[in-house]
This record gives sequence, structure tokens and C-alpha cells, in this order.
Amino acid sequence: MIRLFRVFIPASVVALLISEVILVLICYTLSSLFTTYLDPWTYLVTERNFWKVLLVVGLIILGMYFQDLYAELRVISRILLVQQVCLSVGSALLVMAFLGYLTPELLLGRWLMILGSLGVVFALPLWRIFYWRYVVAALRSERVLLIGSSSILGEVAETVLAKPEFGYSIIGYLSENPCSFPVPCLGVVADVKKVCEEYKPTRIVVGMEERRNRLPMEDLLEIRFSGVRIEDAADTYEMALRRVCSRKIQPSQLVFSSGLGPRPHAIAIQSFYSLFLGIVGLVLFAPLMLLAAVVVRSTSPGPIFYRQRRVGINGKVFTVYKFRSMYVDAEARTGAVWAKKDDPRVTPAGKWLRRLRLDELPQFWNVVKGDMVVVGPRPERPEFVEILAHQIPYYRQRLAVKPGITGWAQINHKYGDTELDAMIKLEYDLYYIKNVAAALDFYIIFHTVKVMLLSRGAQ
Repeated sequence: MIRLFRVFIPASVVALLISEVILVLICYTLSSLFTTYLDPWTYLVTERNFWKVLLVVGLIILGMYFQDLYAELRVISRILLVQQVCLSVGSALLVMAFLGYLTPELLLGRWLMILGSLGVVFALPLWRIFYWRYVVAALRSERVLLIGSSSILGEVAETVLAKPEFGYSIIGYLSENPCSFPVPCLGVVADVKKVCEEYKPTRIVVGMEERRNRLPMEDLLEIRFSGVRIEDAADTYEMALRRVCSRKIQPSQLVFSSGLGPRPHAIAIQSFYSLFLGIVGLVLFAPLMLLAAVVVRSTSPGPIFYRQRRVGINGKVFTVYKFRSMYVDAEARTGAVWAKKDDPRVTPAGKWLRRLRLDELPQFWNVVKGDMVVVGPRPERPEFVEILAHQIPYYRQRLAVKPGITGWAQINHKYGDTELDAMIKLEYDLYYIKNVAAALDFYIIFHTVKVMLLSRGAQ
């Protein structure tokens, strides 16, 4: 695993991305060899056409990213894979044609584009299939031994087994109480030294409900000094699921931990660029907001903007601004309730505003005012905060930072209206608070664009 943007990313995904960029570059470079009267060096470098090829490559890779081809490496269907590659190449060609219409200098040779694109459509699926079948399997170099029978360890095992690109191969588990893990039981905890000598694990993950006087510490110490990495299941959980395991946190860990909690200098930097992005957002999306305002006004009676009380940093209540997507007095009878799928309170136009996340654009004004930032936990209503704070441990700790228009939980988890959904989103929020940094914020903003364009998570 490689940590980029304060996020754990499988090395196999990074390697695939780099290899596919190189492969697409090769296809268009070779195309220039057969379609131009100049040698490739003169055409691409001397005449400065190389950056145009890079633009095409970037658009194709971006198209593949928008189809989740770097989130899921498993080749489920070869036909579907070819279709996805064709769609990525076709979208890139359309964008290049549009840019060429605006600025003819951006155009590359017609036959260079045709031949290079055909090469990509042919070579990329073949490389993907080969990479999944052979390279990913060869990169599974981590042999993992599990110790314990906790539910957290079970979640870790299921996640790791479902994603071979992590590079982990689970050899089995040790526990006094056999459980339903999808890997074989190799014995009891006391057998750890013997099992390590036989199976040669490179990593041991410990996830026991009660460890006191139950772990063979001398054996584990000897194993650790032999070069085997030993880690807590909560750390592996955080790496694999990209969220903090709230069920394993003890109050003493929060008090004495140097790794959990917002760093003051990171928060100060975030406030600066959030103000800048808030101003840019208001200016950039002004035409879109004007169009949304016209749609709201013309499709249902009532005000254009919807004002609602939300809880911000340190429990401070502020007014959030959104385009109205519900009928007037929608909660007059029900009171404060969570939004749900096919919510009858939402207007027909409001459904589209929510699906495209356009209803949240006025929140840039909240960012400029200082109530919110661009990236942070979702601001909740005071009524829900009071309920969830009593039901879910450490829920109030998400109020340690300003809420955001988008956030780590919003791009990783669907919109939900249950206590379980709230707990999962809290775990994502705690991960964000622990790792808050400009790099992570811009990583989230980049992924938010895909979430918006694909209408994911909105309700």
C-alpha cells in the first residue's frame, strides 16, 4: 500500500495507472510514425505537438476514472471493458473536437487520432486483462495471519479478500473460538510461533475482544524482531476501509493519542484556501445559480432559498443556505425528519437539483461567511445531533472542525437515514479529522466532481 494524499492506495492501482498512461502515449506516438511525413521527434517535440498528445491521454485516463476503472480492477466482463474503453476514447475525441473548434491550434492530425485511438481500443483491454490475471496475483506478496475472532477482524478479512489489488493474501486465523471467517482456522493463539514457522507470514493482525493475559507476548516479541510486522486490527481496518473504527476507540486513546484530532496549522491553512475557493465558487457558478433560481421560482410557489439551522464547529448553530427543493411547509406536520428515497416532500424540479447537487451551491456563501469550509463533515440539524450524540459514542467529536459542502463521508458512503449509516459516516468523519490536510481536501474535491456528474449519493 502507498499513502498518497493521506489516503492508502494499493500499489497495484498506482502501477496500473502509470502503465496505462505510458501505453496510451505509445499508441499515439507510434501513430505519428505512420501518419506524418516527419519523424516522430520532429513532429512531437520540435513542432510542440507532444502536449496535445498528453491532453488526449489525460482525457482518456479521466474517462476511465469516471467509469470507476481504477476503483475496481476486477475484469467482470470483457465486453463491458471494451465498451468502457471505447466510451473513454470516444469522449476524449469529442472533447478534442470541441476544443479544436474553439482553437484550431489544438487539433492533431486526423489519421494520427484515428490510428492512435484504434490502437488504444485494442491494446488497453488486452493489457487490463493481462494485468488483472497475472500482475495483480504476482503483487500479492503480503502473507497475513489473523489472531482473534472479533467482528472487526472479520470485516477486515472480507474487505481484503474482496480486493486482491491490496496485495494481501490471508493464510488463516488463530482463535480459541472458531468463527465464520472466510479463511481456515490454523489453531489457537498459543500456537502462533509454530504457525509462523510453518506458514511464514509477513504480517500479523491482532483483533481480540479481550487481550489481557491472553497473548503470548514473548513469542510475539520474538516474531516481531524476526521481521514480521504486527499491527492492531483497528489500524488495518483504517487502511482497508479508509475510516476509523469507532467501536475500538477508548476514551484514553483519544486523550493521549497524538495522531487523532485536527492539527491547528492544517485548520489555519484550510480556512485560507476555503475562503478563496468560496469566492471563486460564487463567481464561477453564478450563471448556474441564476438558472437554478429561475427553475425553483417557476416550478413551485414559495421562496427561492431555503434557510435551515445547522450545527457547526464546537456546537455553534448557524443558518445554512440552499436552493429550495421541497414544497413550502413540507415539515409542518412531521417535524424534523431525515430525507429518504422518493421523498414526497421534494418537488419534481427539486429532485433534479438534489441529484445534480445544485441545491447546495448557495453554501459557498456560508463558506465566505466563515460558518463552513469547502471540505468537512456534513452539517447536521440540531435535532438530529442531539439524538445521535446520545445513541453513538464520540459523535460530538465530529464538531471539532467546521462542516463542509463536501466531505470524506459524502464521497465514500451513500446518503442514509439510519443509525448504522450515521455511525459509518462518523467513522469516515473521524478519519478525515485525523488526517485533515490540503492534499486530502483537494483529493476529495476531485472525487466530488465524479459524484456530482454521476448523481451518486444525492437524495
